[in-house]
Amino acid sequence: MNEITVNLHIHTTYSDGTGSHQDLIQAALQTQVDAIIATDHNVRVQGLEGYYGDEERSVLLLVGEETHDRTRDPQKNHLLIFGMDETMVDKAKDPQTLIEAVRKGGGLSFIAHPIDPAAPAVDQPNISWVDWDVNGYTGIELWNAFSEFKSLLKSKLHAIFYAYCPQRIARGPFQETLNRWDSLTSTGKRITAVGGSDAHALQASMGPLQRTIFPYRFHFQGVNTHLLIPHPLRGNINQDKEMIWQAFREGHAFIGYDLPRTSKGFRYKAHGKNETVIMGDEISAKNGVTLQITLPNRAECHLIKDGKLLKHWEDREICSHTTTVPGVYRVESYLYYKGKKRGWIYSNPIYVRP
Repeated sequence: MNEITVNLHIHTTYSDGTGSHQDLIQAALQTQVDAIIATDHNVRVQGLEGYYGDEERSVLLLVGEETHDRTRDPQKNHLLIFGMDETMVDKAKDPQTLIEAVRKGGGLSFIAHPIDPAAPAVDQPNISWVDWDVNGYTGIELWNAFSEFKSLLKSKLHAIFYAYCPQRIARGPFQETLNRWDSLTSTGKRITAVGGSDAHALQASMGPLQRTIFPYRFHFQGVNTHLLIPHPLRGNINQDKEMIWQAFREGHAFIGYDLPRTSKGFRYKAHGKNETVIMGDEISAKNGVTLQITLPNRAECHLIKDGKLLKHWEDREICSHTTTVPGVYRVESYLYYKGKKRGWIYSNPIYVRP
């Protein structure tokens, strides 16, 4: 399998971002991401998808949409949509209708910022997802970098501090979001988890202080989704795009916080008697299964089964566990950066079935 780094959930001047698609491309070319997915609110921008750069370095720009019911106050139920050729805003009033329309159209849908708390100090409302009785969506945005920033803004002083020290923000996905995901997958559903930057490059001011919150380049170095695809990107937009969408569908992905240290090279596999699978896949528990974890560098590693810590390793690169017990097994890894233990890697599960 080949690995690519994707930054998703990005806004431009077509909605509430401050940069153009060309600004996104220039920022991406200065980082290690291979693809970016722009998702403006309630609009699917046409005619921009493709490869940009030169022979030495190129980046793939894909365009999706973040859709929500614009008549609802306060705003809730934002859905990230990939793989559709037109806007889906006319279906946004009813989340289940919207999800079903995306599924029937061959697209993918991800519940955006499932938990997105209010930040009264900077007049930001709670825009969490609320209609959890829906089904048929591809996955959830497990880690949203901008929602995490909002959660830390207990006062205007906090806003100033984190605006000037953004490298101190990230800790990991909200525990409530992790619990929700584990609860969903434990019922037998296959729910792909992704990480999004929710980048806007907002221009903020407070008295004489002015700051961009946060530059696109900074976001592209932070919370990314890493995909495992069957062969390298070949420069054919239609073929490469479908390969990327399929990796999302199958959950062949992990979330990496790449600012302190690249998460590229992480691998999580399950070896059975007659087959080997990767994260996102199913495998039979019959005759036993060995779960093998390979980290890019020595770090703390947790194996989570059905939402509970099963095994813990310190300062390891290779970890393994053998089981005959069915369950949903996923990996978390942590490292220290700027004086705090921070989430580094969150894998999609391997589903060990009876």
